Amino acid sequence: MTITFSGPTSGHTWAGDTALVTDLNQIKTALKDLNSSHLFVQNGETVGLCEGGQVGSGEGLPVVAHCPPINPVQLGDSSFMAFHGVTLPYFAGSMANGISSAEMVIALGKEGILASFGAAGLTAPVIEKAIDQIQTALPNGPYCFNLIHSPTEPALESQAVKLYLERGVTTLEASAYLDVSLPLVHYRVAGLSKDANGNVVCKNKIIAKISRKEVATRFMEPPSEKYLKAALDQGLVTAEQVEIARTMPLADDVTVEADSGGHTDNRPLVSLLPAIISLRDEIQAKRNYPTEIRVGAGGGIGSPEAALATFMMGAAYIVTGTINQACKESGSSDHVRKALAQADMADVMMAPASDMFEMGVKLQVLKRGTLFPMRAGRLYELYLNNNSIDDIDPTERAKLEKTVFQRPLEDVWADCVAFFTERDPETIKKAQGNEKRKMALIFRWYLGLSSRWANTNEKGREMDYQIWCGPAIGPFNDWTKGTSYESFENRYVAPLAIELMNGAAYLYRCQALKMQGLKLPNSILNIKPQ
Repeated sequence: MTITFSGPTSGHTWAGDTALVTDLNQIKTALKDLNSSHLFVQNGETVGLCEGGQVGSGEGLPVVAHCPPINPVQLGDSSFMAFHGVTLPYFAGSMANGISSAEMVIALGKEGILASFGAAGLTAPVIEKAIDQIQTALPNGPYCFNLIHSPTEPALESQAVKLYLERGVTTLEASAYLDVSLPLVHYRVAGLSKDANGNVVCKNKIIAKISRKEVATRFMEPPSEKYLKAALDQGLVTAEQVEIARTMPLADDVTVEADSGGHTDNRPLVSLLPAIISLRDEIQAKRNYPTEIRVGAGGGIGSPEAALATFMMGAAYIVTGTINQACKESGSSDHVRKALAQADMADVMMAPASDMFEMGVKLQVLKRGTLFPMRAGRLYELYLNNNSIDDIDPTERAKLEKTVFQRPLEDVWADCVAFFTERDPETIKKAQGNEKRKMALIFRWYLGLSSRWANTNEKGREMDYQIWCGPAIGPFNDWTKGTSYESFENRYVAPLAIELMNGAAYLYRCQALKMQGLKLPNSILNIKPQ
């Protein structure tokens, strides 16, 4: 196939001694050099790329398209990069239980790319160890730590915020929030001050991950008076900090989370992102913040095409998750990485979430090669239809103890008591005399451990692995097929992030040429990582 042209010419002409480049492989190689500028001209029915020569308005071959240089940073919002001190409008979002590991954060941070450590589900000593490791490797950043909403275990949020403030962690990714919490407001407001010239200084940054307009509104507005008063009354913040907080949003950046792995509402990005951008504009018009809130997006981004589409809808930055778990630096296991490398877009389904089990909240997981989503779904059915473990049909209970828990349920309860006595004693107190609550904690034992079994490659538990995964894994595997990145052993987060951004910039060039009237063969539009 060849390149053809149908459209008005630019009015300029080209004259030169060199022959037009019409070989598609050579043209593709030239376009992949993002720092180069190229002209396409027409000679009869032939359209090709010209080298050298002169461009004017006199005699010569008509110039039909111009391809200027492009830097991937141009796709996003430059203020995101300046604010966070990063080199790309790209953010590797958090994955709980340390799946987005210290190694991952460091690998990306050394390339000037922001990444969030997956602190959710980890104990304070483990998080503190990660802080030590990351701050030692990246003393000047960039890095971020996750703070997950814990409505059933509020002490965990408070403990995490206390640790982050003590250790000087100045960027948080707030995720899975159904509503704003006091610990989150404490973190934000405790970092506010004014310099010698009276200018506001905001030390503690928040990137909020949302999928609903009502939640986005709470992050885009100043903190509520209820929490500001509570923080002040408890001596967590000063009166001056409260006054400053009333003039600025709770979050600096809001990530629109579409159909993704983990906690998700499965919202389509093409509907959700424009709605949240519009909401931001409404609030900005009302509040007139000195610095506009940036809106980024994630969920389903596993290919250059998806990245470009997200930027073209107005995202200030893109967020990846599932594809990072498939990389060697993730805190998961090779078993999981291999399973992800074989997955397609339809190999995912929803399952009950451990941290919000009683509320019926679900998350998206890999269904290929595991029975976890089906078994977890059955546990939730039993929770809805019974008031205690003693109400469960004896045959059903025996089956659970043999295949799912692999031990008596009373032994599981003993483990729950020991675990929460150390982690959050209030959880056990609330379950005393509440058989339904006790049943929920027993079922959460399986839901909670199943993700750890996957991360540690627990032998004998392969069919119970809980692997958080979104549909992005399918396009990601298609994109890497036939390249060195097809094997999970060759997948590394930083090179793939750069390849994804370069691919998006390349496709932008192709789209710009198409809009000028060039019809490009599919062989040119098909971009693979190097």
